[in-house]
Amino acid sequence: METRSQTNYNKGALYEVNIDFDEASTLWRENKKQVSPGHFKYICTVVKKDGSKCGNSCTKESEYCWGHRGHNKNKDNK
Repeated sequence: METRSQTNYNKGALYEVNIDFDEASTLWRENKKQVSPGHFKYICTVVKKDGSKCGNSCTKESEYCWGHRGHNKNKDNK
């Protein structure tokens, strides 16, 4: 006779889990810069005129670097 806990194991998984952890890690690191092992800082998301990202570290209160800190003010005031 099976106990209640044994019958739960025999039912199988409710959902199929298919996660690509390499892709997830790559996407998570896309807007971050590694400072030291296990420590990251966000990078500025502004796209420069040549099409590349700014890449400077962000200030604590913004998603933009010190040089681009007023970047979104013009968009909000329209």
